[in-house]
Amino acid sequence: MTYTNFTVETDAEGLALVTWDMPDRSMNVFTEDALRELDAIIDDVTKDEAIKGAVFTSGKETFSGGADLTMLKGMTAEFARLEAEDKDKAVAFLYDRAGAMSRIFRKLETSGKPWVSAINGTCMGGAFELSLACHGRVAADSDAVKMALPEVKVGIFPGAGGTQRVPRLANTQDALQMLTSGQTLAPKKAKSMGLITEIAAPDALVAVAKSLIKNGLKPVQLWDEKGFKLPGGPVYSAAGANLWPPAIAIARRETSGNYPAVMAILKSVYEGLLVPFDTALRIELRYFVEIMQTTEAAMMIRSLFVSLQELNKGARRPAGQPETKFTKIGVLGAGFMGAGIAYVTAKAGIPVVLVDRDMDAANKGKAHSESLVDGQIKKGRATAEDKGKLLSLITPTADYADLKGCDLIVEAVFEDSEIKKGVTTQAEAVIAKDAIFASNTSTIPITGLAKNSKRPANFIGIHFFSPVDKMMLVEIILGKKTEDKAIAVAMDFVRAIKKTPIVVNDTRGFYVNRCVLRYMSEAYKMLIEGIPAPMIENAAKLAGMPVGPLALTDETAVDLAQKIMKQTVRDLGEKAVDPAQLDLINTMVDKHDRKGRKNGKGFYDYPAKPAKKSLWPGLKDLYKQKKPEDVDIEEVKQRLLVTIALEAARVMEEGIVVDPREADVGSILAFGFAPYTGGALSYIDGMGVKTFVKLAKTLQKKYGADFKAPKLLQDMADKGETFYERFDPYNTTPPQKQAA
Repeated sequence: MTYTNFTVETDAEGLALVTWDMPDRSMNVFTEDALRELDAIIDDVTKDEAIKGAVFTSGKETFSGGADLTMLKGMTAEFARLEAEDKDKAVAFLYDRAGAMSRIFRKLETSGKPWVSAINGTCMGGAFELSLACHGRVAADSDAVKMALPEVKVGIFPGAGGTQRVPRLANTQDALQMLTSGQTLAPKKAKSMGLITEIAAPDALVAVAKSLIKNGLKPVQLWDEKGFKLPGGPVYSAAGANLWPPAIAIARRETSGNYPAVMAILKSVYEGLLVPFDTALRIELRYFVEIMQTTEAAMMIRSLFVSLQELNKGARRPAGQPETKFTKIGVLGAGFMGAGIAYVTAKAGIPVVLVDRDMDAANKGKAHSESLVDGQIKKGRATAEDKGKLLSLITPTADYADLKGCDLIVEAVFEDSEIKKGVTTQAEAVIAKDAIFASNTSTIPITGLAKNSKRPANFIGIHFFSPVDKMMLVEIILGKKTEDKAIAVAMDFVRAIKKTPIVVNDTRGFYVNRCVLRYMSEAYKMLIEGIPAPMIENAAKLAGMPVGPLALTDETAVDLAQKIMKQTVRDLGEKAVDPAQLDLINTMVDKHDRKGRKNGKGFYDYPAKPAKKSLWPGLKDLYKQKKPEDVDIEEVKQRLLVTIALEAARVMEEGIVVDPREADVGSILAFGFAPYTGGALSYIDGMGVKTFVKLAKTLQKKYGADFKAPKLLQDMADKGETFYERFDPYNTTPPQKQAA
């Protein structure tokens, strides 16, 4: 039989090689067609008496990324449609569709013939669950081979047998760690856990897989044999008694109850290990269907799976522009930001010229890359050869003439308009007329900076976040005269260095910083009200934020917050900044010299390692403290999230961001806005705009005009709209046509 997505070849010894190689795709993924074909292949192999066993592998450089996002989108969309008509019918549909993969994999492992998975590259999600259903698993001995069940990161969990097979192959503690964190495994780690059978040289992968069958691999899984014992011991045992209570406590500590999928994993494993395997699969499916119906899963799937992939593929890139193949990038300024930009550029294999005022400064910038690679080598994530290759791509210089031939210049000098003007003029004197010039600025409007350029059409903002090597988001900021070519080149660069781009129109603070400043500002207000600092920071973490607002202020520098406030007063007048908040920051910086982590003291004290940071005890002396029992911790959590969400809504209302995908993904990647919500706008959509507006009004009555809902939200509430209906991301205006 002929298949579209697979080929089946049987050798003289009766061993079938099933090769997954989807046409017109760079990576194999599970689609409905692929699943149907796989189901048929299992039937054909089972029925063919000439076939003694089968090896499953990939015809591409990687094995598979798991489920196709369009299949997942279609499933959730159809469920939503059916739910509006008949909830029971919708749930039945979800049970049937969600359970299809699990049924096919169970058919494979009970077919009576041995199957071996030959894993030659990335093997994620459902693809790894397929491999676990095979009777043997061989992984290529290569850094390119990564295996994981990462579903929990998008609000769901492995629902095709993953929660049942992993703890039957590995000890329970390791299984829970892997499942609840989405941990990625290299071949050696996977083998040590018992999840793969062999590691083979890449060119001998299929041969080793076939040899397992020829050497008598049983066509029966361990858990289907009589007398099977769990690697980690029974649930009701001394080992189980020592594992399960702390496992549950740790999960609650790490998630604050915000991620239903994590608790569902624990329940699936716990209950599943008490019963026969087929019953365990039904338990897993029950919880999977339950989780698929949660708001958290819907929002996380949309933002962290679907939207993230779409943005990474250039969903907002102007049409009709040729893709840029970069031959050389210029970076102006070898300070911390510029050095970081040079590092990620070289890491992407692109030659980079790093310019500073003198060679000492430029060499110091290159040394930053060397230190980063050295850190990777210590962790076993890079080699001396990798280091040599990366450093060979960075050319430090004090001569602007070395910028000749650059496709793109990224200016990353000190945040001062005059300094930026000077380096722009010097660079434009030597670069080609069609080269693109980008400014990495976090506060200065791009339209104003573009006035320093002789070609404002080719001038654009590329706002990186610190530290550049770790932060995955980049804001691309459009000036009033920025044209399509500059947008396309900027996006191509951001994608080339494996960051996620969002397109933002020009305004003070752009998008991310406007939201972050609101988050910090609300914390300052709370301190002034007398809410104890530990309650503010803990409430933020309970709300799902990775870093409390006071800790975040320390990281970005308290004196920077002071500079921003003072500059805002100079630009917009005294009413633009709350005088009580300015007084707080002035007191911190001017009276107590507490500038943040950079000088070892801010809202926190930073002792020498290994001691951990702790909140400065003096904070409680700045304002009269409320008793903890007089503070509504739920309201504190709401204030911190709502103030950010309101600012995101204002940004959409003003046309600064026009695509809700960018607002949501940007808020999560830039400052960790409670990922379980799906992002700042999905937080509103998830609870319903009408409910959110009511909450905002309640907070406004108690805490002032900062919580006033913009007219956009009022209008959406009246019409029963969501952001993804009002601002349809699949019919958005091209970037260059947005209102500036």
